[in-house]
Amino acid sequence: MTSDWPVDTGVLELGDLEVERGGTIRDARLGWQAHGVLNAAGDNAIVVPTSYTATHDDEAWLVRPDGLLDPHRHYVVIIDQFSNGVSSGAADTDDWPEVVTAGDNVRAQHRLLEHLGVRRLQAAYGFSMGAIMSYHWAALFPDMVERAIVVCGSARTAEHNQVFLSGLLRILEAAPEHLGGGRFEAEPALALKAYGHVYAGWGLSQDVYREQLYRTVLGSPDLQTYLRTDWEDGFGACRAANLYAQATTWLTADIARGGDLAGALAAIRAQVLLVPCETDLYFRVADNAAELPHLRRAELRPIPSVWGHRAGSPAGLPAETAYLRGVVTDWLDRPA
Repeated sequence: MTSDWPVDTGVLELGDLEVERGGTIRDARLGWQAHGVLNAAGDNAIVVPTSYTATHDDEAWLVRPDGLLDPHRHYVVIIDQFSNGVSSGAADTDDWPEVVTAGDNVRAQHRLLEHLGVRRLQAAYGFSMGAIMSYHWAALFPDMVERAIVVCGSARTAEHNQVFLSGLLRILEAAPEHLGGGRFEAEPALALKAYGHVYAGWGLSQDVYREQLYRTVLGSPDLQTYLRTDWEDGFGACRAANLYAQATTWLTADIARGGDLAGALAAIRAQVLLVPCETDLYFRVADNAAELPHLRRAELRPIPSVWGHRAGSPAGLPAETAYLRGVVTDWLDRPA
């Protein structure tokens, strides 16, 4: 990536990292990429946890002077969540814990930001699983986070969302290569193909398929080509153990850790911007609407789009990108 602002990439060695539900990540490593310059006070930073399967390079499109996050104004740190193929992950660690939570990720991310000299966050920004972690940032570090921007995410993974994830996990568990507990003797090619097809039915709305927008907007010649190039190939390049581990992180996500969600939301001091998509099939507007009354300072600004979950990461979708840039810029410009 070429840019007219500083870009640094690194890996923080965390040592053996105990996780909250039991177990230890041996020789834990956390990948990151930082854009811009941290000011002397250490308080112009925005943290961006990555989404499901994404790496810091995949999220870097957000950072541009005319983009969602301006590296000339902010020090933007994109952090690779565990099991994304850059940070430590289940596919490369024999005794990976049964569950690594969103909270485990965020506490490790906090250590990284301390290492980089960040003292206060202008915002925690995230999409999908990254949005889940942005919510956790606001809940776990209320004195540090001024704003949380939650794009197609939630404070607790809803039961209908858990059903979606359960189906994906059962696909991987049914593979002949599965050894149990999310471990595999070899990559399950047929299961990964099925995984991609099921995900394709949830990641976009029914309207996209009805209107054949994969053809007219994305340029695929037909449905089967689109499923192969955008879904089969994408998940086929992932390690099954990492997919399983990250899905388990998503499945168990809950800022209240099974307790009083309303109380956990009320304890958040940050300004919270909730940006679901009107047609998202698993992070529903209704779920964010149910959270809204319990937050001290928050707004709900749904994306008007037929693109479903994809609208929350809208590279290549001009209208959705413009909408998201508008609401995010407005939120960042408001007094904390």
